[in-house]
Amino acid sequence: MNLIELIIDENEDMQGVEAISVVESPAIESDFVALKSEEIKLAEINKEKRILMGAVLIPEKPIYRRNGEDEYYIYFSKDTVVKASQLFLKNGNQGNSTLEHSKVIEGLTVVESWIVEDLTKDKSALYNLNVPLGTWMASIKVDNDEIWNDYVKTGKVKGFSLEGHFADQLEKKKELSKVLTEEEELIEKIKEIILKTELESYTDYPDAVSNNAKRGIELNEKNGNKCATQVGKVRAQQLANKEPISEETIKRMFSYLSRAKEYYNENDTEACGTISYLLWGGDSALSWAERKLEQITKA
Repeated sequence: MNLIELIIDENEDMQGVEAISVVESPAIESDFVALKSEEIKLAEINKEKRILMGAVLIPEKPIYRRNGEDEYYIYFSKDTVVKASQLFLKNGNQGNSTLEHSKVIEGLTVVESWIVEDLTKDKSALYNLNVPLGTWMASIKVDNDEIWNDYVKTGKVKGFSLEGHFADQLEKKKELSKVLTEEEELIEKIKEIILKTELESYTDYPDAVSNNAKRGIELNEKNGNKCATQVGKVRAQQLANKEPISEETIKRMFSYLSRAKEYYNENDTEACGTISYLLWGGDSALSWAERKLEQITKA
């Protein structure tokens, strides 16, 4: 599986980060970049002034991508992370924000932006965010009452995710007809082995889970796609396509389905509670997730 570096090509227009989204969990769309669930964490550094702090982008972190049948990982170097943070402010994008990558929202402004250069002295350490060196951090002022009261205070959003456009370093290498040396090829193979070890995923969920997700997608389309968050819609696509899901995703599925089950009514196919429950795999997914987590814990 390819490990592709995304870069900022200064010869191309519209490169870099255009907006920061507040999200519940990682997004997987091609133009969105999000942290793993265990890395998503916000600190309320000033509740009175409504300021949130969190990591925007972590360097050298592999991020899973799927484009049709092609599976690969992307990552950003420390230099690209620095360049992205600088261009974000240089281009005047500090007021560009979205909710779950699907809704443009007003009243959120980046008031601080910096790169972590010292793990013990950095401001992020003061709030126990525990991010690696080279991480792009940001503090965002929330002047939007709806976002603050309905999403931040209720815990519906738990971190930042970025939106932007980057160049594909692999394609750049192809354009330049660069041939890897034996040493570089060995390094790439080692990276792939590490990725496979660190990013274990599962595809052994029942067909009923996929069928429920497909049913949810069908019902939602008939309902004008007004039900579920972007996260739920993305999760449905994963399950419907039998894509691999991580242990963290399984935990999230079990947590959500356990709460949402009471809103499911198989006789009311227009209700958002029913549709959302099916998008996440329904009863079959709830039973499988519970069994799978027990199996993983005992392993």
